[in-house]
Amino acid sequence: MGPDRQVTDRELAPVPEEPLPVPAVDAHTHLDACGATTSEGVREMVDQASQAGVTRVVTVADDMDSARFVVQAAAWDPRVFAAVALHPTRTSTFGEDDRAELEKLAADPRCVAIGETGLDYYWDYAPHDAQQEAFRWHIDLAKRLGKPLMIHDRDAHADVLRILEEETPPEQVIFHCFSGDAEFARQCVDRGYTLSFAGTVTFKNAKPLRDAALVVPAEQLLIETDAPFLTPHPMRGRVNRPYCLAYTAQGLATLRNESVEELVTAATSNAERIFRLREV
Repeated sequence: MGPDRQVTDRELAPVPEEPLPVPAVDAHTHLDACGATTSEGVREMVDQASQAGVTRVVTVADDMDSARFVVQAAAWDPRVFAAVALHPTRTSTFGEDDRAELEKLAADPRCVAIGETGLDYYWDYAPHDAQQEAFRWHIDLAKRLGKPLMIHDRDAHADVLRILEEETPPEQVIFHCFSGDAEFARQCVDRGYTLSFAGTVTFKNAKPLRDAALVVPAEQLLIETDAPFLTPHPMRGRVNRPYCLAYTAQGLATLRNESVEELVTAATSNAERIFRLREV
């Protein structure tokens, strides 16, 4: 969904009637794709999220225009933080000018992560070798800037792990919208990586993913919306927004046999530590 498309109230998932019991961080969203492209729009969207207890968001770039936007959005509102990178599906033409600009944007104090970068073998938009070369460049950038690496991994688990090991990963690695099974989750956890769960973990037919969520220690877990995509149950089919994190938190807590307060407290603490939110 493009940022200029206006959605109706009927299409939108409703704001939860009860806010989360403790403040939450949406660890990965796309405010511009949600339609918030001005300072007022950003403020209104985060205000709405705050009504559900989602008090801070990390808005993530996938192309050069959105990389510029997310840094600007983070300057507009202190509750918004940025992550910048070129999405793997867009790496077929990733020249020196783009790299120089991305590096400058990534150095901004309001940019708290390098992402989303990685490998996407589902779509045929960029050759695998171009994706892998760009991924290596982003890994190096994250290490040089001392910022977390936020990974997009779709149908590319083995190559993602291999390249991380070949390049030596930065201190903090996040698998955004984790999509693997329990065995892959264990491999990531054993390497010290953080797994971020989106609305897909609430889907009853996503058994391998739901099994994976059970093996992740609380200190290696984040929660995200990836809005406007992947709306969680029971609002699947409606348009996603950052406030829908509350639905994902409820579903994930139930799955893990934890209280929502316990889960969100851990995830928020992890977000503050990994992204250094209190230092920005």
